[in-house]
Amino acid sequence: MIRIGILGDIGSGKSYIAKNFGFPVFNADSEVAKLYQKDKKIFKKLKKILPKFFKSFPIKKNEVLDAILADKNNLKKIIKIVHFEIKKKMNIFLNKNKNSQIVILDVPLLLENKINRKNDILIFVQARKKEIFKRLKKRNNFNNKVYNKFKKIQFSASYKKKKSHFVILNDFSYKSIKIRINNIVSQII
Repeated sequence: MIRIGILGDIGSGKSYIAKNFGFPVFNADSEVAKLYQKDKKIFKKLKKILPKFFKSFPIKKNEVLDAILADKNNLKKIIKIVHFEIKKKMNIFLNKNKNSQIVILDVPLLLENKINRKNDILIFVQARKKEIFKRLKKRNNFNNKVYNKFKKIQFSASYKKKKSHFVILNDFSYKSIKIRINNIVSQII
């Protein structure tokens, strides 16, 4: 099984690119949202370390945002708890898809949390800053302060790009994205 890790800035279109590969995708953001809605153990752990913010289950997004904005260390505390579970979910996904030729890992903190393996193929999604901000501002829950806190804990885009085997320029056009993806897949297989 070939593991492809998708890297890039927040809002660069990593999930869009991941879906268009046509192989099984592990989407960490989606899994985190499910944990907040369905995993009472996560709620209890978060309530224990941040009781001021986590009051009821299922966890509401604004509770998470309030905790992140209140103290710079809260984001790290939340990530430590959540990413432990995400790693377990990813291992279940990998086991379930062990016969797939390729799997896509859409994990925002893939390098930062050392989830990647040495032989993973890393693809950096590059998009114009202006386009990224235009897309981020359309999101219902976009908060510039939260965005900046996440940016601080992530490796720089230039570092991620340097670590990557391929770069996909995301112009948010389905046709050109498919051509770029097919080109990469033909080089990998």
